[in-house]
Amino acid sequence: MTLTGSIGFLLDSYSSQVKSGSTQAARIMEYGSKVPTDPAAAGSSRSRIPNIKPQVASATTNVLGLLHDNLLPSLNLHSSLALLAYTVSRTTRRVEIKDWLWPSGMVLNAWYHGIIARSWETGLSYRESLSTLGWTQKLLLGGVTVWGVRLFSRIASRSIKRGKDDPRYDDMNQDTSFWNKAFFTVFLPEAVFQALISLSWSVALQQGTIGSLEATPPQYGGLLHGLAIGMYTAGLNMEALADQQIAEHKKKSDDLNRSGVWSIVRHPNYLGDALVHFSFPLLLLADGLFNPLSIVGPLANYAFLRFIGGDKQNEESQEQRYKTDAPKKYAQLEEWRANKNSFWPSLREVSNPWSLALVGIGAVGVLAERGLKRYLA
Repeated sequence: MTLTGSIGFLLDSYSSQVKSGSTQAARIMEYGSKVPTDPAAAGSSRSRIPNIKPQVASATTNVLGLLHDNLLPSLNLHSSLALLAYTVSRTTRRVEIKDWLWPSGMVLNAWYHGIIARSWETGLSYRESLSTLGWTQKLLLGGVTVWGVRLFSRIASRSIKRGKDDPRYDDMNQDTSFWNKAFFTVFLPEAVFQALISLSWSVALQQGTIGSLEATPPQYGGLLHGLAIGMYTAGLNMEALADQQIAEHKKKSDDLNRSGVWSIVRHPNYLGDALVHFSFPLLLLADGLFNPLSIVGPLANYAFLRFIGGDKQNEESQEQRYKTDAPKKYAQLEEWRANKNSFWPSLREVSNPWSLALVGIGAVGVLAERGLKRYLA
């Protein structure tokens, strides 16, 4: 089968899956009205999200149905995008094109489950579908979008400015057989991880409370909600500050950057990313939209960052390059490894001024979200 034929086949498969998923969703749930009440806005006179009434079914059937309606469409979407990214990467000989897809594909996934699929199921326009989302769902969709757009702009701008492939992928490009197997060994596995990570939001955005646990008691719900918003805000800013500070440092010095948020852990950008993703199921738990499948997302993201890409891949590349090209930086890297954790901060970082600053930023995020909710109410 030709590459063009493969793309057509995957896109046809994705279209068929979407239609099948919509039919299955219609059997699992029914919309009592267009805009019933959001559990996160109890007591409000304004109705927000579709009244999703799950049929009585066993837990096994429910989980399988949710996987069918959320994971399979996500797998089809991300595998199709991975094939497109592979085609562009092979043509340009730049493996890093797949990195462009990491944030943009997941933002597209969130909008598919939150708006597009909802519109197809209810017959509402996209604008009307957006208006039926509850406050928590809008926070979730907005949070994924802000995270993805920021990360995409960072990756794309850095790639364009560099004008060549990321040094982390030099070994791959030197392997003469790499491109013949790259789709199945690199691009497709990352597509699977993206689909798993998307479970953090896909169930709650498309199907609301179906299959969710009992709502968190009010005395704890507000606390967990604030913690989730604070964690997201701190994580997002930690990731952004790490990217900004490392870019500024490279303009001034050839040494390793060990100041700013880089004084907390060796990879603050990946820690910030993990905090963002862990905040999503915490937000759902706080507001009665949590489903056990939601926790799969941040766990998959963490596993990828720690053991496949992220800090593992980055430090392996640094060690290899610094040993031969920058002995001074290699010595600094070894010293840094001995004194600073890679991902999770040590207890002594509690008093680190940058740790305290991030906690303060998280608190500001909590207050800002509360003010925005009152303003829009």
